Amino acid sequence: MMTEETRAARRPGRRGPEVRCRTGTAAVRVPAAWVPGATPDLEIVVARVRGDTAVAAVTGEIDLHTSDALRARLVELHGAGFRRLVVDFTAVPFCDATGLGALVAAHNHVAARGGQIALAGVRPAQLRLLRITGLHRLFALHVDADHALAAQGSSTTSR
Repeated sequence: MMTEETRAARRPGRRGPEVRCRTGTAAVRVPAAWVPGATPDLEIVVARVRGDTAVAAVTGEIDLHTSDALRARLVELHGAGFRRLVVDFTAVPFCDATGLGALVAAHNHVAARGGQIALAGVRPAQLRLLRITGLHRLFALHVDADHALAAQGSSTTSR
């Protein structure tokens, strides 16, 4: 908080200290677990494969720090030959607007190349967000991955 005393003690036009990096110094990556308030990495693994459908099990929070990883992984799986992707949200406790944006970006990429993305195991709060934003019309929503696989080739949703 600035008071008259601290304002008088500062010289006019003088800036605070700057932090500069020397050229050639390697950056040090600090694990997210060591940084207070940081989001741990998102884990996305192929849990099951049925024909040209892959179930991508997602574990962790989807937010500003992890949404690009989600989008990139879904695009990568589609590029690997899976025409249909089922994204299993069972282990996703949180997904913000950037996560929704990543899902839409992945959908747009996959759909433009003849593929589909379905969501399974979406929690009630996330389902509400999908409905508020109208994205429930963009993605087929299923109670779980088993229902999504059973609906393979069907345009109906099980949620």
